[in-house]
Amino acid sequence: MWFLGAGASASAGLPTAMDMIWEFKQKLFVSQSRGPTDAVANLSQLNVRARLQAHIDSLEHLPPSEAPDEYAALFESVYPAESDRRAFLDAKLAGAKPSYGHMALATLMRGRRTRLVWTTNFDTLIADACAKIFDTTSALTTVALDAPDLAERAIADKRWPVEIKLHGDFRSRRLKNTDDELRHQDAQLRQALVNSCERYGLVVIGYSGRDNSIMDALEEAVERPSAFPAGLFWLHREGGAPLQRVGRLLAHAVEKGVEAFFVSFDNFDEILRDLIRLIDGLETKTLGDFAMERRRWSRVPNRQGRRGWPIVRLNAIPVIGVPNTCRRVVCQIGGTSEVREMVEKAGVEVLAVRSQFGVLAFGADSDVRTAFEACDITEFDLHALEARRLWRDSTERGLLCDALIKAFERNRSLRLVGGHRRHLAPANPRDAVWKPLKKLVHTLDGTIGGHPDLRWHEGIVARLDWAHDQLWLLIEPRTVFEGVTDENKAVAANFSRERTVRRYNRELNQIIEFWTRHLAGDENEIRALNVGDGVDAVFRLSSLTGYSWRILS
Repeated sequence: MWFLGAGASASAGLPTAMDMIWEFKQKLFVSQSRGPTDAVANLSQLNVRARLQAHIDSLEHLPPSEAPDEYAALFESVYPAESDRRAFLDAKLAGAKPSYGHMALATLMRGRRTRLVWTTNFDTLIADACAKIFDTTSALTTVALDAPDLAERAIADKRWPVEIKLHGDFRSRRLKNTDDELRHQDAQLRQALVNSCERYGLVVIGYSGRDNSIMDALEEAVERPSAFPAGLFWLHREGGAPLQRVGRLLAHAVEKGVEAFFVSFDNFDEILRDLIRLIDGLETKTLGDFAMERRRWSRVPNRQGRRGWPIVRLNAIPVIGVPNTCRRVVCQIGGTSEVREMVEKAGVEVLAVRSQFGVLAFGADSDVRTAFEACDITEFDLHALEARRLWRDSTERGLLCDALIKAFERNRSLRLVGGHRRHLAPANPRDAVWKPLKKLVHTLDGTIGGHPDLRWHEGIVARLDWAHDQLWLLIEPRTVFEGVTDENKAVAANFSRERTVRRYNRELNQIIEFWTRHLAGDENEIRALNVGDGVDAVFRLSSLTGYSWRILS
């Protein structure tokens, strides 16, 4: 059996319980202190978290940090009405797709290596993965709070595989997600869990152990004479200590003769990938095809002493400050191309795209209204730019990239080149700010002999990407061109190759170092539009790029 918590859905872009805890604290701070939203926008910063926690501690009626009931109490404080909690979860789950880990677990189900999956999650990721692996939606039996008696029948009849949602489906009328509700969780499902622990081993992953009702059930199961005959394995992410109650559970299980272990892991996808590799006889073609569609990353181990020094410098710059809201306009308009045409026609400085939520824009409110007033505006408000949608190449991430490029034009003496939205070069190569770059590459611009209309520039191609739970600016030092045609395209390609072919590690490292420090400045804020009466895009970049390590044995 497997037991999945919210951490198992993180690789699919869904927030973990801890993510939502900090989001709830942020919402309470903003609503109660009436402080500036920007001051607590970046929840990854330790000083921001300290400020939020100080406010929560001052309220006194909420549990302390890391308390088992912290999540439920905060959720209820932010959204007292069940309908609002349902809407919140619905929005969080919208559009989520199974990760590699979910597909791998479904493969274990199909190979009869996993019979039962218990979960506290509201999402449908396991069901969606099974539908793809089994090529049908009827193979998996899903049990929720609506029909708890089905759990015992499905297990007794060995109607494998079975998924049991201990907190119910997010569409369930009996959604239970506050402290009082969790305490009265349906007794039948918990009893089914206890009984099953007498017959099967259990792997727990992505679950913190915060719910008293679940931990009570596992502790009761340990007391049974034949508990966990194939072992109890609690997978815990490196970098943090498990809750004390979890430690006590495993220690007590060992005392009772259960084979029980903590297992450290990086993330859900990686641990399932490693497990699949160890198992012979599994049909994994679908997994291979699926993996080709997905980006893969793993956390870099921490350095210890003189071992594991950085060996590869990346061209990825952490975006440490990013806008968390933009303007939303609902009106009668087509796609992004039409949106940009309206902005250009109005002659205003507005950055805008078309999304499923409406027109999303940065700019002065008067300019935004001017651009779209002919399109029958029905709504004009703010839109939250949430991380759960930025992990994929979304229209919102595209808008942020456009805004960051605009900020570089305004603040870093750059300009767009050749009609490309991501190609940047020095606006004035004779400016003193470019002397360090010229020292590295010798010349910054020019024409190619015999092609006076083909002009080249030393520049970069810039774009945004998502990895390790944050946005990164990827910069590619490159020769960029103006005046490229079908006739001279090959000439431009040959010139670019000859110009960069001898840029080896030392030279390229120095070039990336220049661009990183130039774009980041002193890690101070850069603004795309510098407006005061609307919504501006404000960014901060790290002056240190990402690195890749290896561990030396």
